[in-house]
Amino acid sequence: QVQLVESGGGSVQAGGSLRLSCVASGNRYSSYCMAWFRQAPRKERERVATLAPTGSTSYADSVKGRFTISRDNAKNTLYLQMNSLKPEDADMYYCAARDGDCYSSERFYNYWGQGTQVTVSS
Repeated sequence: QVQLVESGGGSVQAGGSLRLSCVASGNRYSSYCMAWFRQAPRKERERVATLAPTGSTSYADSVKGRFTISRDNAKNTLYLQMNSLKPEDADMYYCAARDGDCYSSERFYNYWGQGTQVTVSS
């Protein structure tokens, strides 16, 4: 079992930055694909970025060049650095994990955090 706890959400003006963190429990953290998803009310959960155990990353087109996903295996922590934030980035952000390869669809992920809210004002 893996437990995920996100933090770092908040309110920021357009053009600003936030860094989200996700602390994972469990001793096989380094072998998991880690991902960030986001979800607006009444919409499906959208993949933002994934980070494979190999270090390979993947990003949604809408965040490429602005967001960076990274992990610190010694701290069992996943990060999402978000720069040049836009009002359309405002969502609930979720950390997710699965054992093995990364996928863009939420249905492949077994473990989820409770979410952290990001608000961006114009």
